[in-house]
Amino acid sequence: MALNTKSFDQILKSATIEPVILPPKSPNLNAYAERFVRSIKEECLNNLILFGEKSLRYVVKEYLSYYHSERNHQGLDNIIPFPDERLGQKQGEIVKTERIGGMLNYYHRKSA
Repeated sequence: MALNTKSFDQILKSATIEPVILPPKSPNLNAYAERFVRSIKEECLNNLILFGEKSLRYVVKEYLSYYHSERNHQGLDNIIPFPDERLGQKQGEIVKTERIGGMLNYYHRKSA
């Protein structure tokens, strides 16, 4: 079943969501979403060959975990928004945690 814009707007309105109509060819109106899409594509999806929705969902889930708890954010003065509990260690051996077969890496100190 193909949805047109008006039927999709009706679905949103039935869920008490008011759609915001944006002008055509204006990708910079939501810079935060555009930056996230660019990040996930450049750091992850452009380097993979995915076989179906299940593998795509797995990769996106892993990337989101990495993005929110392990990756520094330049827009936040290189602060991690929701840091992994392993980050607080001040002493110990440095170990590497891999995601998606080593495509995304996170270095932290091993607990004493």
